[in-house]
Amino acid sequence: MHPTRNDLSTKTRTKVVEVLNARLADAIDLQFQAKQAHWNVKGPNFIALHELFDRIAGDLGGHVDDMAERITALGGTAEGTLQAVAGRSKLPVYPVDLTEGRAHLEALAGALARFGKSVRKAIDETGKVGDADTSDLFTGVSRGADKNLWLVEAHLQADR
Repeated sequence: MHPTRNDLSTKTRTKVVEVLNARLADAIDLQFQAKQAHWNVKGPNFIALHELFDRIAGDLGGHVDDMAERITALGGTAEGTLQAVAGRSKLPVYPVDLTEGRAHLEALAGALARFGKSVRKAIDETGKVGDADTSDLFTGVSRGADKNLWLVEAHLQADR
C-alpha cells in the first residue's frame, strides 16, 4: 500500500483494495465482452444491437475508471492489465464464435447478471469493513449493471 493521509485504517484499505481489484477485473472483462458482441453481431437487429453493445461497453468504461481511481485513492495499485484481468475475472469466458444477435444477448445477459451479483456482494463487503464511500461506489455500479441487464433482457423477452 502506498502512503496516504486517508483516515481509513491500513487493514480496511487493504481489504477494500482487494475487493475493488476483483470487481475491476470483472468489469474490464465485461467491457471487452460487450465490445466483442458490438464488433461481431449480425442479423436483422444489427444496428440496434451494435449500438446497445457499444453503449454498455461505454457505461462499463466509466465504472472501470471509478473503481481504478478509488483503488489508487486508497493507496493501492489498480491491476488492470490484460494478464491481471484474465487471471482474476470470475466471469464465464465469452465465446468468440458468436455472430447471431440472440446468442450475443444471451451471453451478455448471463455475464451482466453474474457481474451484478458480485457487485452487490462487494457493496456488503466494503460496508462491513467500514468504507461507506466504496460501498456507495459499488451501489452506483450495481444500478448500472441492473439497467444494462434490463436493456439486454428486453430483447430476449420479446416474442421471436
